[in-house]
Amino acid sequence: MAQRRAGRRPAEEATEGLDRPGLTLPDPPADWAVLPPAAGAPLVAARLRASPEDFQVVEDLGFGPSGDGDHLMVRLRKRGANTEWVARRLAVILGVSPAKVSYAGLKDRHAVTEQSFSVHLPGKHLPDLAALEGAGITLLEVARNRRMVRRGGLKGNRFTLVLRELRGLADGGAVPTEAIEARLALLARQGTPNYFGEQRFGQGGGNLTRALALFAGQREPRSYQRGLYVSAARGYLFNQVLGARVRRGLWDQALPGEALCLEGSRSYFVAPQPDETIRARLAAQDVHPSGPLWGLGPNPAEGEALALELAALADHGEWRAGLEAYGARLGRRALRVQLRDLAWRWPDPRTLELSFGLPPGAYATAALREVAQVEGGADGEEGVEGGAEEG
Repeated sequence: MAQRRAGRRPAEEATEGLDRPGLTLPDPPADWAVLPPAAGAPLVAARLRASPEDFQVVEDLGFGPSGDGDHLMVRLRKRGANTEWVARRLAVILGVSPAKVSYAGLKDRHAVTEQSFSVHLPGKHLPDLAALEGAGITLLEVARNRRMVRRGGLKGNRFTLVLRELRGLADGGAVPTEAIEARLALLARQGTPNYFGEQRFGQGGGNLTRALALFAGQREPRSYQRGLYVSAARGYLFNQVLGARVRRGLWDQALPGEALCLEGSRSYFVAPQPDETIRARLAAQDVHPSGPLWGLGPNPAEGEALALELAALADHGEWRAGLEAYGARLGRRALRVQLRDLAWRWPDPRTLELSFGLPPGAYATAALREVAQVEGGADGEEGVEGGAEEG
């Protein structure tokens, strides 16, 4: 087994040591990166991540340390650092197995991010973690806690993104400031399609090719890698359903038999015949239509909603069968995501700063697609905060 190299991203490591000589990988599906916009074509082209400070993420666990307990909670700020690398570095410094270190979700490498780690370390003393600082890492808080930080166990993330070098895509490149602000106001009212971003699928859709190889029994990578490939396959099918509903203008509406997700929750309920109360809750973004994270188990959707899902996936039998044979369990994910407390400002006429919150598992770069054609947006980690399965 190849040794993990410090500073390598999981998306890079996923291909390391897996491609056996003579093994030919299939091509990714031609439409894997096709994500139809809901609010209209992008208004501008822009550069994202001119520096790590242009992509800032603050994780909100929804709770703070209790001050006692068998777990050490470490909150830090990192710049240009890989989440798993930090976790392993923590394990080395504290002299524990990497399995004793946990975190709520992966965060971007090419960004400035604040997140919490927990280490199962019974005792009362607070160890010296000075050796962790440096190389883009700053300690913010070290305290005892009664419970570990679990994958997906967070309230959400707050993003501050800076788009630079804006160029209008019409009228000779002039930046349509008023149209951009009108588009942002629309997104604040109605939310955005909750696509899995291109980062989920690896460079050039590579995680999808490896998912097909995995389903065909051609490889048996490490468990972490298997999780990446299975999540990519589920994300691809989810995007197919969401894209079909966006094209028909039904992504933010409740169809008969809709499985509706509650805002900020993984819970859902089925509405056999949506009424005025349901439509009012949709308008308030209190509930959202949902789509399948494909796998074994009964599909709660019914009627017209189920028929649309099955029609969108009718030509994807190989993917559905592969996930079922692998043993993935069917889940649900909201088709729409709310941009919490969306705000913006113009540092200069060709620079736009956006700030907003997202629930776990939602992609900031997918939301940006509704406004701008972004260059430099992908990283391979952003948006994976939801844990083993993002719904």
